[in-house]
Amino acid sequence: MKYFSFPLLCFFLFFSCGQESTATDERLNVVTTTTMITDLVRNIGGDSIRVQGLMGSGVDPHLYKASEGDVSKLTNADVVFYSGLHLEGKLVDVFERMGRSSNTVALAEVLDKDGLIGSEYFASSYDPHIWFNIEYWKQITSYLADELGKIDPKNADFFEKNKLAYLEQLDQLEKEVRQTIATLPEDKRVLVTAHDAFSYFGKEYGFEVVGLQGLSTATEAGVQDVQNLADLIIDKQVKAIFVETSVPKRTIEALQQAVKAQGFDTQIGGTLYSDALGNAGTDEGTYIGMFRYNVGTIVQALK
Repeated sequence: MKYFSFPLLCFFLFFSCGQESTATDERLNVVTTTTMITDLVRNIGGDSIRVQGLMGSGVDPHLYKASEGDVSKLTNADVVFYSGLHLEGKLVDVFERMGRSSNTVALAEVLDKDGLIGSEYFASSYDPHIWFNIEYWKQITSYLADELGKIDPKNADFFEKNKLAYLEQLDQLEKEVRQTIATLPEDKRVLVTAHDAFSYFGKEYGFEVVGLQGLSTATEAGVQDVQNLADLIIDKQVKAIFVETSVPKRTIEALQQAVKAQGFDTQIGGTLYSDALGNAGTDEGTYIGMFRYNVGTIVQALK
């Protein structure tokens, strides 16, 4: 007769229990790409679904490459929600291959292209940073809830209830944002950031937005780009410029030095969340908290 050691027996018991737990979990298995989408899916799906987000805090979706583990998660998912408009540029081929055999949903597809900011310099021909328009995010919220309901009809009413509650929160956020921005004089609304992620924000709230890099962080800012933007900062007397959590801050620091070399002092006004949310468990780790934090940081620094 063979005998198992106590640690080995515990391992087998744990492993078998884990298998049983996974096998009996009938919740929808949802995989998401960016942190903004992960947060939205969790707000709508709640405990009725299992959510696996590929990208974490500070991760740049423009440069993100899927690992073998990610590909496994994607192929085993009941549904994959991603942003689209070529934001997740290095995942496009994976999504296209998956699209023939599984549920992949590009959330930005619900938006009217006539309202999007066009760009001949970006692969999709549109600026993909649509989450900085709250009205667009409301449309995406409704679209996502509807898609979840189609895939998981038994929980459709639950998704609908959560959608309505979240839309109310977004309405309140919109009011708060406009009230805060109203305290900043219009001539001070010049927003200089590491890359062009805030154009929808600028269009909606009356900011002139200039990014040192282009729409994608895959492009590099040259010496002439830095000099041209330094001239603009001095000409418009911009008091503060901003780094981003998902972009190395060295480019903005180089811009600050170029400005100082010409005798004008502009401060780094803070760090903004652009292509990713903050750490999980913090206010900035949610879409609403991120938006509120960004606006407060921008307005306080530019006053």
